[in-house]
Amino acid sequence: MDTLGMLGMGFLVALSPENLFYCFLGVFLGTFIGVLPGIGSLATISMLLPLTFHVPATTAIIMLAGIYYGASYGGSTASILLNLPGTPSAAVACLDGYPMAKQGRAGVALFMTTIASFVGASLGIVVLTLFAPGLAEVALSFGPADYFAMMLLGLVAAATLTQGSPAKGIAMVLFGLCLGMVGTDVQTGQQRFTFDIPYLSDGVSLVAIAMGIFGVAEVIGSIGRVTNREVTSQKITMRSMMPTKADWKASWKPMLRGTGVGSFFGALPGAGGTIASFMSYAVEKKVAKDPSRFGKGAIEGIAAPESANNAAAQTAFIPTLTLGIPGDSVMALMLGALIIQGIQPGPRLMTEYPELFWGLIASFWLGNIMLLVLNIPLIGLWVAMLRIPYSILYPAILLFICIGVFSINNSHFDVLVVMFFGVLGYIMIKLKFEPAPLLLGFILGPLMEEHLRRAMLLSRGDLAVFWERPISAGFLSVTAVLLLFAVYATIRGRNVAAALRRSAANNPPAGA
Repeated sequence: MDTLGMLGMGFLVALSPENLFYCFLGVFLGTFIGVLPGIGSLATISMLLPLTFHVPATTAIIMLAGIYYGASYGGSTASILLNLPGTPSAAVACLDGYPMAKQGRAGVALFMTTIASFVGASLGIVVLTLFAPGLAEVALSFGPADYFAMMLLGLVAAATLTQGSPAKGIAMVLFGLCLGMVGTDVQTGQQRFTFDIPYLSDGVSLVAIAMGIFGVAEVIGSIGRVTNREVTSQKITMRSMMPTKADWKASWKPMLRGTGVGSFFGALPGAGGTIASFMSYAVEKKVAKDPSRFGKGAIEGIAAPESANNAAAQTAFIPTLTLGIPGDSVMALMLGALIIQGIQPGPRLMTEYPELFWGLIASFWLGNIMLLVLNIPLIGLWVAMLRIPYSILYPAILLFICIGVFSINNSHFDVLVVMFFGVLGYIMIKLKFEPAPLLLGFILGPLMEEHLRRAMLLSRGDLAVFWERPISAGFLSVTAVLLLFAVYATIRGRNVAAALRRSAANNPPAGA
């Protein structure tokens, strides 16, 4: 069946009452969470993972995906009104959105972010629809050695291309791989790294790790850092939200350029919406006739990053669904949700579970239309949400986390695991260790081990299989380049820091 036929079948799946309800629930919760600063889609998806155990796999992934791109829509609201981004990828919206709000154009800024988000997401879905089937078809020719090399490349790319130290990113990946080895070995039946604790015989719970390092750690880290700020007193009406003809003329090209940037970076492991937003903003500033307008309320500084952010949210599903390689921590949670449901993501997903793949893509269209309808009329509601005191919000989040993780296995041990990883996640934040590579390593580790063992079995233990096959050799070559880059970046960072210390010592401040 051709792509249009499969997409039609996907709409039949997505339009079922149950899937429509959970799609709406996902996008509504995603927008709500995206508006509130200091939480984010990662913590929300982590908290709601237990809910997906009681619904079919297609329904579960539709809801989780709705939370993800719903948060991408809503994250800019707090950026524009409070200069406080609801999500990391919405931080760029602060640069020109908040100055527009101070100029009395908050309504125009909010309206334009919604339109740019819809345009970027829609075109991102088109890219996903066109390229995902072809990539999956190519991936069907991959062998175990190719899969292992590809996953290794994905992990190294996610570790070295994230913000912060590449060495710390690699350390987090290795820690995640070690956590993935805990439990009973499927092939030998031997227990590994359980330390005679029976609760660990099935391994560490993915939900507990995700809730801990993203949910609890974010709440702990937000104490004293995020304070309730006065929301703008501007009355935002439909008339105040209408852009002028000049606004439309200045925005449509940045939207298209931002969509192109976001579609590209969204499909790359380790990149994601945050990098796409900053890159699109840099591109617009570069091509602008008057770059000095940026940072003072330029509408292009909103249109381009928002379209890039939401295009990236859609194209991030390309490697996740077709190759089984999550590009970031949110996609890793999506991958984990599918694995929990007994579904193995990868190139066979489209042929073995076509209703899930095409139903999910069709739900993207429906979800983005819902978001367009939700965001413009309900701007007043989202503004009111920003007035919820954090002293009420954060204890409620911790309560829901504990209830959610306990409800999975009725185990108090899982609650203790959540608290442990919450404290560990907070320590990682303070030491500037990115938690996302840890989750990627934890989820991909068992899959890598499976393909490694299979490759060794087929080659009778000959490691040459990894460079004799052109595909795996190519992946390993790129991996080696990224590792060399990480080493270079680490050494260069230390040399720069040492030079700054020497300069400060040789040139003490006046009066010292």
